[in-house]
Amino acid sequence: MSYIDLNVELSPEHEALKKETHKFARDVLRPASLELDKLSDPEDVIKSPLYWNTMKKGYELGYHSIFIPDTWGGMGLDPIGTHIVLEELAWGSADFAVALGVACFPAFFASMMPNDRMITEIIEPFCANTDATFIGCWGITEPDHGSDTLCPGTAAFTDPAISCQVTARLEGDEWVICGQKSSWVSNGTVATHAMVFLTIDPAMGMAGGGIGIVPLNIPGVRRARPLDKIGQRALNQGEIFFDNARIPRDYMLVDPESYEGIVDLTLATANASMGAMFTGVARAAFEAALAYSKERIQGGKPLFEHQHIKHKLFNMFTKVEAARSLSRAALNYNLCNTPPLTHYSIASKVFATQTAFEVADAAVQIFGGIGLSKEYPIEKFFRDARASLIEDGANDTLMITGAHALASY
Repeated sequence: MSYIDLNVELSPEHEALKKETHKFARDVLRPASLELDKLSDPEDVIKSPLYWNTMKKGYELGYHSIFIPDTWGGMGLDPIGTHIVLEELAWGSADFAVALGVACFPAFFASMMPNDRMITEIIEPFCANTDATFIGCWGITEPDHGSDTLCPGTAAFTDPAISCQVTARLEGDEWVICGQKSSWVSNGTVATHAMVFLTIDPAMGMAGGGIGIVPLNIPGVRRARPLDKIGQRALNQGEIFFDNARIPRDYMLVDPESYEGIVDLTLATANASMGAMFTGVARAAFEAALAYSKERIQGGKPLFEHQHIKHKLFNMFTKVEAARSLSRAALNYNLCNTPPLTHYSIASKVFATQTAFEVADAAVQIFGGIGLSKEYPIEKFFRDARASLIEDGANDTLMITGAHALASY
């Protein structure tokens, strides 16, 4: 491996997991993501055999079930193992790392609140799937609601004047779902099942929500084209529309009574995972810049021999190591404790994504003009990192949410 892990208590299993995942990220994910990044039409990405073959290989190795316990057939990793896998996957490809992580969400939540139908129709089939024909997505953002949907514990979250646009009403033994999720649903254009955050009791504001598992092949569900965006282009994202779509009563996992707490748990898990993944992106950018600095000759000697380049690289190295330390600690704590300390996950996400952006920016500068070209992957790392400052909650909004916890310090 290219970095020394400062955790001296890593088990041989952790080391083997790191080695195996890095090999998959290096040999499969990165080449595929770079090739798919060249496609100008995002429709061509999701039609590409390369996209589907790459997803299938991830499923064959079990990475789609990373958050699910082995009792249900998932990878059953401990938090440190989870962090190792997420960092390595994203070192290879931020887009595929997010895609594989989000693919797990419907089955992951079903495994936390299992009933007979969830076990036989969602959890077990998903974990057993090896050909990427069972893909999950997370539908939370809407045309009029983005990062504000991830602000549990704030006054706005319980304001009855503010509620989300996708609604559900109970009719007999079925929930009827109406409304629209926005363009930012990761895996939204290819998923088979959606974990949909919706409104059941608008009088409670955004806190009056629920979470339902919606098979996306049922009547009343329609999807738009994948979004055309600057980064993470192998991660398809797109709108989902619900027009009186009906799901069984047992497919509604969360009701308004527990919704705010589950949103908090979701945010803690998702943000901590983002911290791990974009530590990997930051590391990829740093390692690319370090290698280039040793081979590129300027002023009669390698770039690395110039003091200001050494200074820049060491600053990048320090940021990457700090991001790993914070993100690993936050993921380790919050996957082991309920309720989680969500502000630590938010801090991890904000710090690691900002680190990825800053390190990738510095790497482009070290590469110089060639760093702006497609000849090296560094410009893709930069674009992928820029997207991370907004996805899974815009950093500036998340910081306001996280700051609410500081009032009790």
